Amino acid sequence: MHAVRVESFGEPAEVAKAQDVSDVAAGAGQAVIRMLRAPVNPSDLMTIRGTYTVRPKLPFTPGYEGVGIVEQAPGLMGRLFLGKRVVVLQSQTGTWGERAVAPIRSLIPVPRDMSDEQAAMFFVNPATAYLLTREVLSLGNEDWLLQSAATSAVGRAVIRLGRKFGFRTINLVRRESDVEPLRQLGADRVVVVNDSPIFREQLQPIVAECCGTAGLKAAIDPVGGETGTAAASVLGNGGRLVLYGSLTDQPISVDPRHLLTVGATISSFWLGRTMAERSLLSKLKLIRALTNLHREGVFETDVAANYSLSDVAQACKHAEQPGKRGKVILRCDSTK
Repeated sequence: MHAVRVESFGEPAEVAKAQDVSDVAAGAGQAVIRMLRAPVNPSDLMTIRGTYTVRPKLPFTPGYEGVGIVEQAPGLMGRLFLGKRVVVLQSQTGTWGERAVAPIRSLIPVPRDMSDEQAAMFFVNPATAYLLTREVLSLGNEDWLLQSAATSAVGRAVIRLGRKFGFRTINLVRRESDVEPLRQLGADRVVVVNDSPIFREQLQPIVAECCGTAGLKAAIDPVGGETGTAAASVLGNGGRLVLYGSLTDQPISVDPRHLLTVGATISSFWLGRTMAERSLLSKLKLIRALTNLHREGVFETDVAANYSLSDVAQACKHAEQPGKRGKVILRCDSTK
């Protein structure tokens, strides 16, 4: 079969290459899925570089999620999935190919009214946005949330969730051209970030204007470096910053005196760890909630471009292009 393979860690456009590899087969409790579409997520690119939390054994096929049709699935449970279109979730990568093997219990049936492109992006970003805002931080009506990387798929989902559930967002972006599109999406405030420590001082009056005397209660950051440092510096009484990524691979600096004075805390969130700790019932409830929000259009994600597996180098470059609008998708089925 045709699949993307990585034989050494490095820049994705250089080390991720499509080639013919041995076909896959299902083991006990597994299914073989004919893949249709798979997104290019930041976690995929970090894994290819060898900087992600998960570091696969070389060589490997990238890809943590996607959508496909179940071709083989032994056992009684497997028969329920045969021929069905499903969301494929991988804990150890593997969706960037014509076929993938995944645990049957990790497959999610796709609603008939959902396109292949949207189904390919069904879980990772929407679940991250939903769990951060609805469970980890439990944001309520009129609460304020500060988030960095607001133009990302997670960031845009957070803005839409805010419009639905009533919490408000202060959104940090890199370019002036990002401001108006996010306002049209429903962002309450959009602030252009720079990497200077002076930015922290510029951010403080903006947060004060929005949050008033109550101060900022919640912030989320997948960036790190100066951006994460700025988010930590503007937390108010009892405020909480949740780190869910490290796109810059730079540490944040925290003033312990500030945290002690206002009683603020900093914690982390990783979707893989969170899902591993959830019961089957809670996973099913989460999937049901995400499905309903997808149907309402809350998690509708723009698509920047589709690429074939053979064009994976261009896809990786495009996925990291500054100012791109939407998610980059790989077409895994060579017949489409």
